[in-house]
Amino acid sequence: MRRPARPCKRVSCETMKIAPGLAMPGARARRSGVPRPSYLIALGSNLRSRHGSPERTIAAAIAALAGVVAVSPILRTPPLGPSNRRFANAAALVESDEAPPALLRRLKAIERDFGRRRGVRWGARVLDLDIILWSGGPWHGEGLVVPHPAFRERGFVLEPLLAVAPEWRDPLTGLSIRQLAARLRRARRR
Repeated sequence: MRRPARPCKRVSCETMKIAPGLAMPGARARRSGVPRPSYLIALGSNLRSRHGSPERTIAAAIAALAGVVAVSPILRTPPLGPSNRRFANAAALVESDEAPPALLRRLKAIERDFGRRRGVRWGARVLDLDIILWSGGPWHGEGLVVPHPAFRERGFVLEPLLAVAPEWRDPLTGLSIRQLAARLRRARRR
């Protein structure tokens, strides 16, 4: 069941040919009637790239992803860690038949293509693409853990996810993105 679509802000969904705000993973079915595997991808940038500002870099990265079904508004957030530049953050709901390690390789290739180089952990970066959740449930392999281990404590990840998949449930806690975001907001008010 689909929730009413929410309009995207700043980055136009219409110009990118992306439907905003699908509520559930795998909402579109193949001809066989079996839902396609879906991923929630977090995007972040706080350095200019050949595409321009961090916001334009995020928009270009979304365009470079295949299978994008929904995209959140781009949010400006304070940095985490040693970086002193604000980040542009967004989330995308992506359908892909790739296994998590194959999708991770593709995301890392996109990061490299955009100019990402290994550097200081949590430092400034041209582009960061992370697999947050997968419709196949938990995954643990070399260099990849799904759900992303820290996403529940990061408002800059949960707020964009809330715009594209509020009812998607964390397979480890059983809580929806909406519930996790509300829980984090309450904890921050204390």
